[in-house]
Amino acid sequence: MSEDLREYLAGCGQEHLLKYHGDLAEDERDMLIKEIEQYDMREVKDTFRRAIDFSHVIEKHDDNLKPIPQTQYESVPTMTREKIEEYEKIGFREIGENKVGVLLLAGGQATRLGFGHPKGMYNVGLPSQKTLFQIQAERILRLQKMAKETTGKDGKITWYIMTSEHTMIPTEQFFKDHDYFGLCDEDIVFFEQGRLPCFDFDGKILLDEKHRLSTAPDGNGGLYRALKTQGILEDITNRGVEHLHAHSVDNILIKVADPVFIGYCKVKNADCAAKVVQKSSPSEAVGVVCKVNGHYKVVEYSELTQEAAERRNPDGRLTFSAGNICNHYFSAEFLQKICDYESKLKLHVAKKKIPYVDENGVRQKPTEPNGIKMEKFIFDVFEYAQNFLCLEVARDVEFSALKNSDAAKKDCPSTAREDLLRLHRKYIREAGGTIADNIDVEISPLLSYSGENLEDLVKDEVFTISPFHLKSYDENIQNGHNGVNGKH
Repeated sequence: MSEDLREYLAGCGQEHLLKYHGDLAEDERDMLIKEIEQYDMREVKDTFRRAIDFSHVIEKHDDNLKPIPQTQYESVPTMTREKIEEYEKIGFREIGENKVGVLLLAGGQATRLGFGHPKGMYNVGLPSQKTLFQIQAERILRLQKMAKETTGKDGKITWYIMTSEHTMIPTEQFFKDHDYFGLCDEDIVFFEQGRLPCFDFDGKILLDEKHRLSTAPDGNGGLYRALKTQGILEDITNRGVEHLHAHSVDNILIKVADPVFIGYCKVKNADCAAKVVQKSSPSEAVGVVCKVNGHYKVVEYSELTQEAAERRNPDGRLTFSAGNICNHYFSAEFLQKICDYESKLKLHVAKKKIPYVDENGVRQKPTEPNGIKMEKFIFDVFEYAQNFLCLEVARDVEFSALKNSDAAKKDCPSTAREDLLRLHRKYIREAGGTIADNIDVEISPLLSYSGENLEDLVKDEVFTISPFHLKSYDENIQNGHNGVNGKH
Protein backbone atom coordinates (compact mmCIF):
# COMPACT_ATOMS: atom_id res chain seq x y z
CA MET A 1 0.00 0.00 0.00
CA SER A 2 1.38 3.41 -0.95
CA GLU A 3 1.98 6.33 1.37
CA ASP A 4 0.06 8.38 -1.19
CA LEU A 5 -3.14 6.55 -0.19
CA ARG A 6 -2.51 7.23 3.50
CA GLU A 7 -1.90 10.91 2.77
CA TYR A 8 -4.96 11.07 0.51
CA LEU A 9 -7.22 9.57 3.21
CA ALA A 10 -5.69 11.78 5.89
CA GLY A 11 -6.45 14.83 3.77
CA CYS A 12 -10.09 13.73 3.63
CA GLY A 13 -10.31 12.94 7.33
CA GLN A 14 -10.68 9.20 6.69
CA GLU A 15 -7.23 7.84 7.65
CA HIS A 16 -8.86 5.59 10.29
CA LEU A 17 -10.02 3.27 7.47
CA LEU A 18 -6.47 1.84 7.40
CA LYS A 19 -6.18 1.36 11.16
CA TYR A 20 -6.39 -2.44 10.93
CA HIS A 21 -4.57 -2.79 7.62
CA GLY A 22 -1.66 -4.57 9.32
CA ASP A 23 -4.01 -7.16 10.88
CA LEU A 24 -5.45 -8.30 7.57
CA ALA A 25 -4.66 -11.21 5.30
CA GLU A 26 -3.41 -10.25 1.86
CA ASP A 27 -6.76 -10.86 0.13
CA GLU A 28 -8.55 -8.81 2.80
CA ARG A 29 -6.09 -5.93 2.31
CA ASP A 30 -6.76 -6.02 -1.42
CA MET A 31 -10.50 -6.01 -0.75
CA LEU A 32 -10.24 -2.99 1.56
CA ILE A 33 -8.11 -0.99 -0.87
CA LYS A 34 -10.48 -1.85 -3.71
CA GLU A 35 -13.48 -0.64 -1.68
CA ILE A 36 -11.76 2.59 -0.72
CA GLU A 37 -10.75 3.27 -4.32
CA GLN A 38 -14.38 2.92 -5.45
CA TYR A 39 -15.07 6.31 -3.91
CA ASP A 40 -13.75 9.80 -4.52
CA MET A 41 -13.13 10.57 -0.85
CA ARG A 42 -13.11 14.32 -1.46
CA GLU A 43 -16.55 14.01 -2.99
CA VAL A 44 -17.62 11.75 -0.11
CA LYS A 45 -16.47 14.38 2.39
CA ASP A 46 -18.49 17.03 0.54
CA THR A 47 -21.48 14.69 0.35
CA PHE A 48 -21.51 14.32 4.13
CA ARG A 49 -21.27 18.09 4.62
CA ARG A 50 -24.12 18.76 2.20
CA ALA A 51 -26.27 16.06 3.79
CA ILE A 52 -25.81 17.55 7.24
CA ASP A 53 -26.58 21.02 5.90
CA PHE A 54 -29.80 19.75 4.32
CA SER A 55 -30.84 17.89 7.47
CA HIS A 56 -30.67 21.07 9.53
CA VAL A 57 -33.20 22.77 7.26
CA ILE A 58 -36.59 21.54 8.44
CA GLU A 59 -39.23 23.80 6.97
CA LYS A 60 -42.92 23.95 7.62
CA HIS A 61 -44.28 25.08 4.28
CA ASP A 62 -47.32 27.33 4.10
CA ASP A 63 -47.14 30.79 2.52
CA ASN A 64 -44.70 29.64 -0.18
CA LEU A 65 -46.81 26.57 -0.99
CA LYS A 66 -49.11 26.41 -4.03
CA PRO A 67 -51.09 23.52 -5.55
CA ILE A 68 -50.23 22.30 -9.05
CA PRO A 69 -51.80 24.73 -11.56
CA GLN A 70 -54.82 23.36 -13.40
CA THR A 71 -52.97 23.94 -16.68
CA GLN A 72 -50.48 21.26 -15.58
CA TYR A 73 -53.01 18.83 -14.11
CA GLU A 74 -55.52 16.37 -15.53
CA SER A 75 -57.59 13.65 -13.89
CA VAL A 76 -58.35 10.31 -15.50
CA PRO A 77 -61.49 9.69 -13.34
CA THR A 78 -63.09 12.90 -14.70
CA MET A 79 -61.66 12.66 -18.24
CA THR A 80 -64.00 11.95 -21.16
CA ARG A 81 -63.79 8.57 -22.82
CA GLU A 82 -62.81 10.34 -26.05
CA LYS A 83 -59.88 12.10 -24.37
CA ILE A 84 -58.65 8.87 -22.75
CA GLU A 85 -58.80 7.09 -26.10
CA GLU A 86 -56.96 9.98 -27.78
CA TYR A 87 -54.07 9.76 -25.31
CA GLU A 88 -54.09 5.97 -25.41
CA LYS A 89 -53.89 5.89 -29.19
CA ILE A 90 -50.85 8.19 -29.12
CA GLY A 91 -49.28 6.02 -26.41
CA PHE A 92 -49.79 2.92 -28.57
CA ARG A 93 -48.19 4.72 -31.51
CA GLU A 94 -45.09 5.47 -29.42
CA ILE A 95 -44.94 1.83 -28.25
CA GLY A 96 -45.31 0.64 -31.84
CA GLU A 97 -42.30 2.74 -32.80
CA ASN A 98 -40.11 1.31 -30.00
CA LYS A 99 -40.00 4.67 -28.22
CA VAL A 100 -41.23 3.54 -24.77
CA GLY A 101 -39.17 2.14 -21.91
CA VAL A 102 -39.89 1.25 -18.31
CA LEU A 103 -37.59 2.02 -15.37
CA LEU A 104 -38.43 -0.47 -12.64
CA LEU A 105 -37.13 0.25 -9.14
CA ALA A 106 -36.54 -3.27 -7.84
CA GLY A 107 -33.67 -3.09 -5.37
CA GLY A 108 -35.60 -3.93 -2.21
CA GLN A 109 -35.03 -7.18 -0.30
CA ALA A 110 -38.51 -7.23 1.24
CA THR A 111 -37.19 -7.37 4.80
CA ARG A 112 -40.37 -5.83 6.23
CA LEU A 113 -42.28 -8.60 4.47
CA GLY A 114 -40.06 -11.16 6.16
CA PHE A 115 -39.25 -12.50 2.68
CA GLY A 116 -35.50 -12.00 2.32
CA HIS A 117 -35.51 -12.13 -1.48
CA PRO A 118 -36.03 -9.51 -4.20
CA LYS A 119 -39.51 -8.11 -3.63
CA GLY A 120 -40.48 -8.67 -7.27
CA MET A 121 -40.28 -12.42 -6.61
CA TYR A 122 -43.03 -12.16 -4.01
CA ASN A 123 -46.31 -14.05 -4.49
CA VAL A 124 -49.23 -12.45 -2.62
CA GLY A 125 -51.39 -15.58 -2.93
CA LEU A 126 -53.44 -14.90 -6.05
CA PRO A 127 -55.31 -17.83 -7.66
CA SER A 128 -52.60 -17.93 -10.35
CA GLN A 129 -49.76 -17.78 -7.79
CA LYS A 130 -48.04 -15.24 -10.05
CA THR A 131 -45.27 -13.05 -8.61
CA LEU A 132 -45.04 -9.28 -8.97
CA PHE A 133 -42.39 -9.69 -11.66
CA GLN A 134 -44.61 -12.04 -13.69
CA ILE A 135 -47.67 -9.81 -13.40
CA GLN A 136 -45.71 -6.80 -14.66
CA ALA A 137 -44.00 -8.75 -17.44
CA GLU A 138 -47.36 -10.01 -18.69
CA ARG A 139 -48.78 -6.48 -18.67
CA ILE A 140 -45.92 -5.48 -20.96
CA LEU A 141 -46.66 -8.43 -23.26
CA ARG A 142 -50.34 -7.52 -23.41
CA LEU A 143 -49.53 -3.87 -24.16
CA GLN A 144 -47.21 -4.82 -27.01
CA LYS A 145 -49.99 -6.94 -28.48
CA MET A 146 -52.54 -4.14 -28.12
CA ALA A 147 -50.16 -1.65 -29.73
CA LYS A 148 -49.67 -3.98 -32.69
CA GLU A 149 -53.44 -4.43 -33.06
CA THR A 150 -53.85 -0.65 -33.00
CA THR A 151 -50.90 0.44 -35.15
CA GLY A 152 -49.93 -2.63 -37.14
CA LYS A 153 -46.37 -2.23 -35.86
CA ASP A 154 -44.58 -4.88 -33.82
CA GLY A 155 -42.99 -2.49 -31.31
CA LYS A 156 -41.17 -3.54 -28.16
CA ILE A 157 -41.06 -1.93 -24.74
CA THR A 158 -37.56 -1.94 -23.21
CA TRP A 159 -37.66 -2.92 -19.54
CA TYR A 160 -34.83 -1.41 -17.50
CA ILE A 161 -34.72 -3.08 -14.08
CA MET A 162 -32.69 -1.41 -11.34
CA THR A 163 -31.56 -3.92 -8.74
CA SER A 164 -29.25 -3.55 -5.76
CA GLU A 165 -26.00 -5.27 -4.78
CA HIS A 166 -27.92 -8.04 -3.01
CA THR A 167 -30.76 -8.48 -5.52
CA MET A 168 -28.91 -8.31 -8.85
CA ILE A 169 -27.87 -11.97 -9.18
CA PRO A 170 -31.08 -13.54 -7.81
CA THR A 171 -33.22 -11.24 -9.97
CA GLU A 172 -31.35 -12.09 -13.15
CA GLN A 173 -31.49 -15.79 -12.31
CA PHE A 174 -35.22 -15.62 -11.54
CA PHE A 175 -35.94 -14.12 -14.97
CA LYS A 176 -33.71 -16.67 -16.67
CA ASP A 177 -35.37 -19.56 -14.80
CA HIS A 178 -38.78 -18.34 -15.98
CA ASP A 179 -37.77 -17.77 -19.61
CA TYR A 180 -38.13 -14.02 -19.09
CA PHE A 181 -41.89 -14.58 -18.73
CA GLY A 182 -42.31 -14.64 -22.50
CA LEU A 183 -40.44 -11.41 -23.19
CA CYS A 184 -37.32 -11.23 -25.32
CA ASP A 185 -34.25 -11.18 -23.07
CA GLU A 186 -32.70 -8.53 -25.32
CA ASP A 187 -35.48 -6.14 -24.27
CA ILE A 188 -34.71 -6.54 -20.54
CA VAL A 189 -31.73 -4.65 -19.15
CA PHE A 190 -30.62 -5.21 -15.56
CA PHE A 191 -28.48 -2.67 -13.77
CA GLU A 192 -27.44 -1.99 -10.21
CA GLN A 193 -28.04 1.05 -8.04
CA GLY A 194 -25.08 2.50 -6.19
CA ARG A 195 -24.20 2.64 -2.52
CA LEU A 196 -23.03 5.42 -0.23
CA PRO A 197 -20.80 5.07 2.84
CA CYS A 198 -22.36 5.18 6.31
CA PHE A 199 -20.90 7.76 8.69
CA ASP A 200 -20.66 8.38 12.39
CA PHE A 201 -21.99 11.75 13.52
CA ASP A 202 -18.56 13.36 13.04
CA GLY A 203 -18.30 12.45 9.38
CA LYS A 204 -16.02 9.42 9.75
CA ILE A 205 -16.88 6.49 7.50
CA LEU A 206 -17.76 3.45 9.60
CA LEU A 207 -16.06 0.09 9.08
CA ASP A 208 -18.47 -2.82 8.89
CA GLU A 209 -15.53 -5.18 9.25
CA LYS A 210 -11.80 -4.50 9.45
CA HIS A 211 -11.58 -4.98 5.68
CA ARG A 212 -14.97 -3.62 4.62
CA LEU A 213 -16.55 -0.20 4.65
CA SER A 214 -20.08 0.18 5.97
CA THR A 215 -22.29 1.18 3.03
CA ALA A 216 -26.00 1.39 2.22
CA PRO A 217 -28.03 1.76 -1.00
CA ASP A 218 -28.24 5.36 -2.17
CA GLY A 219 -32.06 5.42 -2.40
CA ASN A 220 -34.37 5.41 -5.40
CA GLY A 221 -32.83 8.76 -6.38
CA GLY A 222 -29.64 6.80 -6.97
CA LEU A 223 -31.34 5.89 -10.23
CA TYR A 224 -29.83 8.88 -11.99
CA ARG A 225 -26.21 8.14 -11.17
CA ALA A 226 -26.72 4.46 -12.02
CA LEU A 227 -28.23 5.36 -15.40
CA LYS A 228 -25.12 7.34 -16.23
CA THR A 229 -22.38 5.14 -14.77
CA GLN A 230 -23.76 1.82 -16.02
CA GLY A 231 -24.36 2.76 -19.61
CA ILE A 232 -28.16 2.85 -19.45
CA LEU A 233 -28.42 6.39 -20.81
CA GLU A 234 -26.34 5.29 -23.77
CA ASP A 235 -28.57 2.25 -24.28
CA ILE A 236 -31.68 4.46 -24.18
CA THR A 237 -30.16 6.65 -26.88
CA ASN A 238 -29.04 3.72 -29.01
CA ARG A 239 -32.50 2.14 -28.94
CA GLY A 240 -34.25 5.42 -29.75
CA VAL A 241 -36.34 5.31 -26.57
CA GLU A 242 -37.94 8.70 -25.91
CA HIS A 243 -40.35 8.04 -23.03
CA LEU A 244 -39.55 6.36 -19.73
CA HIS A 245 -42.18 5.25 -17.21
CA ALA A 246 -40.55 4.85 -13.78
CA HIS A 247 -42.18 3.08 -10.85
CA SER A 248 -41.45 0.88 -7.86
CA VAL A 249 -41.92 -2.88 -8.05
CA ASP A 250 -44.25 -3.09 -5.05
CA ASN A 251 -47.42 -1.56 -6.55
CA ILE A 252 -49.49 -4.58 -7.58
CA LEU A 253 -51.93 -2.39 -9.56
CA ILE A 254 -49.27 -0.57 -11.58
CA LYS A 255 -50.22 0.11 -15.19
CA VAL A 256 -46.79 -0.62 -16.62
CA ALA A 257 -45.89 1.69 -19.55
CA ASP A 258 -49.44 3.08 -19.36
CA PRO A 259 -50.26 4.29 -22.90
CA VAL A 260 -52.66 6.94 -21.53
CA PHE A 261 -49.88 8.39 -19.37
CA ILE A 262 -47.38 8.22 -22.24
CA GLY A 263 -49.85 9.82 -24.65
CA TYR A 264 -50.75 12.59 -22.20
CA CYS A 265 -47.07 13.45 -21.67
CA LYS A 266 -46.39 13.31 -25.42
CA VAL A 267 -49.28 15.64 -26.29
CA LYS A 268 -48.32 18.13 -23.57
CA ASN A 269 -44.59 17.86 -24.39
CA ALA A 270 -43.72 17.03 -20.77
CA ASP A 271 -40.15 16.50 -19.70
CA CYS A 272 -41.21 15.12 -16.31
CA ALA A 273 -44.56 14.07 -14.83
CA ALA A 274 -46.08 12.30 -11.85
CA LYS A 275 -49.14 10.15 -11.42
CA VAL A 276 -50.91 11.05 -8.18
CA VAL A 277 -53.92 9.88 -6.18
CA GLN A 278 -56.23 12.01 -4.07
CA LYS A 279 -55.21 12.02 -0.42
CA SER A 280 -57.76 10.05 1.57
CA SER A 281 -57.73 12.56 4.46
CA PRO A 282 -55.75 15.62 5.61
CA SER A 283 -53.79 13.44 8.03
CA GLU A 284 -52.81 10.68 5.57
CA ALA A 285 -49.02 10.40 5.89
CA VAL A 286 -48.21 10.74 2.22
CA GLY A 287 -46.17 13.35 0.39
CA VAL A 288 -48.02 15.78 -1.84
CA VAL A 289 -46.90 17.10 -5.21
CA CYS A 290 -47.10 20.91 -5.24
CA LYS A 291 -45.15 24.08 -5.98
CA VAL A 292 -42.77 25.58 -3.44
CA ASN A 293 -41.34 28.99 -4.27
CA GLY A 294 -42.21 28.39 -7.90
CA HIS A 295 -40.60 24.94 -8.14
CA TYR A 296 -42.37 21.57 -8.36
CA LYS A 297 -41.64 19.37 -5.37
CA VAL A 298 -42.95 16.56 -3.21
CA VAL A 299 -43.60 17.97 0.25
CA GLU A 300 -43.70 15.33 2.95
CA TYR A 301 -46.66 15.23 5.32
CA SER A 302 -44.39 16.21 8.22
CA GLU A 303 -43.39 19.37 6.33
CA LEU A 304 -46.97 20.64 6.00
CA THR A 305 -48.51 22.87 8.62
CA GLN A 306 -51.81 21.57 9.95
CA GLU A 307 -53.58 24.50 8.32
CA ALA A 308 -52.08 23.68 4.91
CA ALA A 309 -52.89 19.97 5.27
CA GLU A 310 -56.54 20.75 6.10
CA ARG A 311 -57.05 23.58 3.60
CA ARG A 312 -59.88 22.97 1.15
CA ASN A 313 -61.10 24.45 -2.12
CA PRO A 314 -64.62 25.86 -2.50
CA ASP A 315 -65.77 22.47 -3.83
CA GLY A 316 -64.62 20.78 -0.60
CA ARG A 317 -61.61 19.06 -2.13
CA LEU A 318 -58.31 19.26 -0.25
CA THR A 319 -56.15 22.02 -1.73
CA PHE A 320 -53.05 19.88 -1.37
CA SER A 321 -54.51 16.55 -2.41
CA ALA A 322 -52.03 15.25 -5.02
CA GLY A 323 -50.64 12.23 -3.18
CA ASN A 324 -47.29 11.00 -4.50
CA ILE A 325 -47.18 7.26 -5.36
CA CYS A 326 -43.69 6.85 -6.93
CA ASN A 327 -45.10 6.67 -10.44
CA HIS A 328 -43.30 8.99 -12.82
CA TYR A 329 -42.66 9.90 -16.44
CA PHE A 330 -39.36 11.19 -17.81
CA SER A 331 -38.46 12.16 -21.32
CA ALA A 332 -35.14 10.67 -22.38
CA GLU A 333 -33.88 14.19 -23.04
CA PHE A 334 -34.71 15.25 -19.46
CA LEU A 335 -32.91 12.21 -18.02
CA GLN A 336 -29.79 13.05 -20.03
CA LYS A 337 -29.82 16.56 -18.58
CA ILE A 338 -30.54 15.46 -14.99
CA CYS A 339 -27.79 12.88 -14.93
CA ASP A 340 -25.23 15.57 -15.70
CA TYR A 341 -25.84 17.29 -12.37
CA GLU A 342 -27.33 14.60 -10.17
CA SER A 343 -24.50 15.18 -7.68
CA LYS A 344 -26.28 18.40 -6.73
CA LEU A 345 -29.52 16.64 -5.76
CA LYS A 346 -30.74 16.93 -2.21
CA LEU A 347 -29.47 14.33 0.26
CA HIS A 348 -31.78 12.89 2.88
CA VAL A 349 -30.30 11.80 6.21
CA ALA A 350 -31.53 9.02 8.48
CA LYS A 351 -30.05 8.34 11.90
CA LYS A 352 -29.66 4.57 12.23
CA LYS A 353 -28.22 1.80 14.38
CA ILE A 354 -25.28 0.76 12.20
CA PRO A 355 -22.96 -2.16 13.09
CA TYR A 356 -19.34 -1.02 13.23
CA VAL A 357 -15.80 -2.00 14.22
CA ASP A 358 -14.83 -0.18 17.43
CA GLU A 359 -11.44 1.23 18.45
CA ASN A 360 -10.43 -2.22 19.74
CA GLY A 361 -11.20 -3.93 16.44
CA VAL A 362 -14.37 -5.58 17.78
CA ARG A 363 -17.56 -5.48 15.71
CA GLN A 364 -20.40 -3.91 17.67
CA LYS A 365 -24.15 -3.92 17.12
CA PRO A 366 -25.41 -0.71 18.72
CA THR A 367 -28.74 -0.48 20.53
CA GLU A 368 -29.08 3.26 19.82
CA PRO A 369 -28.54 5.26 16.61
CA ASN A 370 -24.81 5.77 16.19
CA GLY A 371 -24.52 7.09 12.68
CA ILE A 372 -26.25 8.21 9.52
CA LYS A 373 -27.25 6.71 6.22
CA MET A 374 -27.83 9.00 3.27
CA GLU A 375 -30.10 8.56 0.30
CA LYS A 376 -31.53 10.47 -2.62
CA PHE A 377 -35.19 10.46 -3.65
CA ILE A 378 -36.34 10.00 -7.22
CA PHE A 379 -38.75 12.92 -7.03
CA ASP A 380 -36.13 15.51 -6.09
CA VAL A 381 -35.58 16.17 -9.81
CA PHE A 382 -39.08 17.64 -10.24
CA GLU A 383 -37.84 21.14 -9.48
CA TYR A 384 -35.52 21.00 -12.50
CA ALA A 385 -38.35 20.26 -14.95
CA GLN A 386 -39.23 22.92 -17.51
CA ASN A 387 -42.62 21.38 -18.28
CA PHE A 388 -43.90 19.32 -15.34
CA LEU A 389 -47.31 17.63 -15.36
CA CYS A 390 -49.54 15.71 -12.96
CA LEU A 391 -52.01 13.01 -13.92
CA GLU A 392 -54.47 12.07 -11.21
CA VAL A 393 -55.59 8.43 -11.24
CA ALA A 394 -58.07 6.44 -9.18
CA ARG A 395 -56.45 4.81 -6.17
CA ASP A 396 -58.61 1.67 -6.41
CA VAL A 397 -57.54 1.20 -10.04
CA GLU A 398 -53.84 2.06 -9.94
CA PHE A 399 -52.32 1.99 -6.47
CA SER A 400 -51.91 -0.71 -3.83
CA ALA A 401 -48.49 -0.89 -2.20
CA LEU A 402 -46.82 -3.98 -0.76
CA LYS A 403 -44.60 -2.85 2.10
CA ASN A 404 -45.37 -4.84 5.25
CA SER A 405 -46.17 -8.32 6.50
CA ASP A 406 -49.82 -9.20 7.10
CA ALA A 407 -49.37 -8.40 10.79
CA ALA A 408 -49.46 -4.70 9.86
CA LYS A 409 -52.89 -5.10 8.19
CA LYS A 410 -51.97 -2.25 5.81
CA ASP A 411 -49.95 -2.23 2.59
CA CYS A 412 -49.45 -5.97 3.04
CA PRO A 413 -49.97 -9.16 0.99
CA SER A 414 -53.61 -9.50 2.07
CA THR A 415 -54.52 -5.94 1.10
CA ALA A 416 -52.59 -6.14 -2.19
CA ARG A 417 -54.32 -9.40 -3.13
CA GLU A 418 -57.78 -8.12 -2.18
CA ASP A 419 -57.26 -4.80 -3.99
CA LEU A 420 -56.37 -6.62 -7.21
CA LEU A 421 -59.26 -9.08 -6.95
CA ARG A 422 -61.69 -6.25 -6.13
CA LEU A 423 -60.55 -4.40 -9.25
CA HIS A 424 -61.02 -7.53 -11.34
CA ARG A 425 -64.58 -7.96 -10.02
CA LYS A 426 -65.18 -4.38 -11.15
CA TYR A 427 -63.87 -5.17 -14.64
CA ILE A 428 -66.13 -8.23 -14.89
CA ARG A 429 -69.21 -6.20 -13.90
CA GLU A 430 -68.34 -3.43 -16.35
CA ALA A 431 -68.11 -6.07 -19.10
CA GLY A 432 -71.60 -7.38 -18.27
CA GLY A 433 -70.79 -10.28 -15.94
CA THR A 434 -72.33 -11.00 -12.54
CA ILE A 435 -70.06 -11.63 -9.58
CA ALA A 436 -70.61 -11.36 -5.83
CA ASP A 437 -68.13 -9.61 -3.55
CA ASN A 438 -67.13 -12.92 -1.94
CA ILE A 439 -66.11 -14.49 -5.27
CA ASP A 440 -62.43 -14.12 -6.11
CA VAL A 441 -61.69 -14.14 -9.83
CA GLU A 442 -58.27 -13.09 -11.09
CA ILE A 443 -57.97 -11.85 -14.68
CA SER A 444 -54.68 -12.69 -16.38
CA PRO A 445 -52.74 -9.64 -17.63
CA LEU A 446 -52.29 -11.59 -20.88
CA LEU A 447 -56.06 -11.46 -21.34
CA SER A 448 -56.74 -7.88 -20.27
CA TYR A 449 -54.52 -4.92 -19.39
CA SER A 450 -57.19 -2.68 -17.89
CA GLY A 451 -60.59 -4.28 -18.33
CA GLU A 452 -60.67 -4.48 -22.13
CA ASN A 453 -61.19 -7.70 -24.13
CA LEU A 454 -63.58 -9.25 -21.58
CA GLU A 455 -67.10 -8.74 -22.91
CA ASP A 456 -67.21 -11.79 -25.19
CA LEU A 457 -66.12 -13.95 -22.25
CA VAL A 458 -68.10 -12.61 -19.33
CA LYS A 459 -71.22 -10.84 -20.58
CA ASP A 460 -74.36 -12.40 -19.06
CA GLU A 461 -72.20 -14.93 -17.20
CA VAL A 462 -72.55 -15.57 -13.47
CA PHE A 463 -69.31 -16.32 -11.66
CA THR A 464 -69.70 -18.75 -8.79
CA ILE A 465 -66.38 -20.59 -8.49
CA SER A 466 -63.87 -19.05 -6.09
CA PRO A 467 -60.94 -18.67 -6.32
CA PHE A 468 -60.67 -18.68 -10.09
CA HIS A 469 -58.16 -17.60 -12.74
CA LEU A 470 -59.60 -16.17 -15.95
CA LYS A 471 -56.92 -16.80 -18.58
CA SER A 472 -56.13 -15.84 -22.14
CA TYR A 473 -56.68 -18.26 -25.00
CA ASP A 474 -52.94 -18.87 -25.35
CA GLU A 475 -52.55 -19.62 -21.63
CA ASN A 476 -55.33 -22.17 -21.77
CA ILE A 477 -53.82 -23.86 -24.81
CA GLN A 478 -50.48 -24.06 -22.99
CA ASN A 479 -52.22 -25.58 -19.98
CA GLY A 480 -54.04 -28.16 -22.06
CA HIS A 481 -57.50 -26.59 -21.97
CA ASN A 482 -59.74 -26.19 -25.00
CA GLY A 483 -61.09 -22.70 -25.40
CA VAL A 484 -60.98 -20.02 -22.78
CA ASN A 485 -61.45 -21.10 -19.22
CA GLY A 486 -63.82 -18.98 -17.20
CA LYS A 487 -67.45 -19.33 -18.28
CA HIS A 488 -69.89 -20.65 -15.68
